[in-house]
Amino acid sequence: MSGVEKTYEQFSKLTNAEDFLKFFEIEYDPSFVNVNRLHILKQFSILIAAVDKAFPDISESKKLAKYGEAFQEAYELFKTSSPLKTKLFKVFKDAPKNYVLLDDLDQETED
Repeated sequence: MSGVEKTYEQFSKLTNAEDFLKFFEIEYDPSFVNVNRLHILKQFSILIAAVDKAFPDISESKKLAKYGEAFQEAYELFKTSSPLKTKLFKVFKDAPKNYVLLDDLDQETED
């Protein structure tokens, strides 16, 4: 899509991580995307919501440029962090109810 004006209509038809990477002309490692695709897309959705909130009145082309930066940021995040550290999904946020922290074992009880 290099040299061709990108539109929000084209953007709205994208469905997978590879489509977004090609649309924004971001070089990528397919094996890395296969392992991290859901996390990249989830982080991207968070970032574009922030763009939409911070820049409600910018032009379509500027908004798409910011979306491209957001996708690049989401992609790069998982090169240095893990899904467990980022805790994007509910399964990583919810702590099990039936566990004891090691710190709790250290505390003495008062009788």
